[in-house]
Amino acid sequence: MATAIQPAQTFLSDVTTLRDRARRHIAEGAVSTSYAGDAAAAIDILQAVLATEIVCVLRYTQHAVVASGIASEGVKAEFAQHAREERDHVMLVAERIDQLGGTPDFNPANLVTRSASEYVTSSDLVAMIRENLVAERIAVEHYRELVHYFAENDPTTRRMIEGILAVEEEHASDMANLLKRHAA
Repeated sequence: MATAIQPAQTFLSDVTTLRDRARRHIAEGAVSTSYAGDAAAAIDILQAVLATEIVCVLRYTQHAVVASGIASEGVKAEFAQHAREERDHVMLVAERIDQLGGTPDFNPANLVTRSASEYVTSSDLVAMIRENLVAERIAVEHYRELVHYFAENDPTTRRMIEGILAVEEEHASDMANLLKRHAA
């Protein structure tokens, strides 16, 4: 016996309603009436994420330039790669802030107060690795919290943070491995 095809689910808006809503709320850009999150709160949170990522770019870049010593070449390359990946995160976050109707804050004066991580540097290679590991662990903990915060209310931001989190976890693992090799 064949089963009957079920009609379209009732939770889907009809095309006329979707078109009407899109035209009425055009000034809101990507934030449609179906956005379940708090766009202003998301922007504030993402400004802190942006600052954290910028501080990480600066710290990794500085470390990539000044790291020295007999075993520094591989570490310098790792720092430089992480700086590039953190720059990619900066762009993702800044673009998401813009999509939500905000203006990404790149003002250097505001970075220190908004960043979850600190800008700490050293002339000692092991201290640099250790500080980068601390910063990555801070980012991992913070971003895990944000994944839960955004959950289903803002799945686009949640997925972005999940992607960044995966890279930050890899960075933390890289730094932990470098620390094991160089701290002995």
